[in-house]
Amino acid sequence: MKPLARVLAAAVLVVALGGCASATWWPFRPAAMLLLRADRASDELRFRQALALYDEFLTRYPDDAEAPRALESRNTVAAIVTTRDELTRLRGELRVRDSEAAKLRDEAAKQRDEAARQRDEAVRQRDEATKLREELARLRQELSTRQAESDKLRADLERMKELDLRLERRR
Repeated sequence: MKPLARVLAAAVLVVALGGCASATWWPFRPAAMLLLRADRASDELRFRQALALYDEFLTRYPDDAEAPRALESRNTVAAIVTTRDELTRLRGELRVRDSEAAKLRDEAAKQRDEAARQRDEAVRQRDEATKLREELARLRQELSTRQAESDKLRADLERMKELDLRLERRR
């Protein structure tokens, strides 16, 4: 009877294991394996893959006992993915704004340099204008002095002519 007992024990074992495979507590059922893969992907920071696996789990096994936890995990992972996408977008915007700010700083530096150059040129031209005004004043003064001398010499010449005419009349 030993062989019959073995066959009977094997049959009981097969029936018991088959019934356990469909039980919700059985750790190797397909739903549990899919949820395990989703949790592992999340733990390994592969959030997009984890999100897809949680979505697949919730689609295929919406009535599973672990569905509420899977939904909570899925929502958390979705928030992480959304936040990372937003962070990537904001970093891109920041790079663009940093680039624009650098261009504006460069342009401002060029404008400051140009303004300094123009100020220096204005100072040089003002100094030159001051020198020219001083030279003009000096030349006007010299002209005035020479005109006075010319007038004096003209007056002297007129007196000499008169004297000469008087002398000639007397002769």
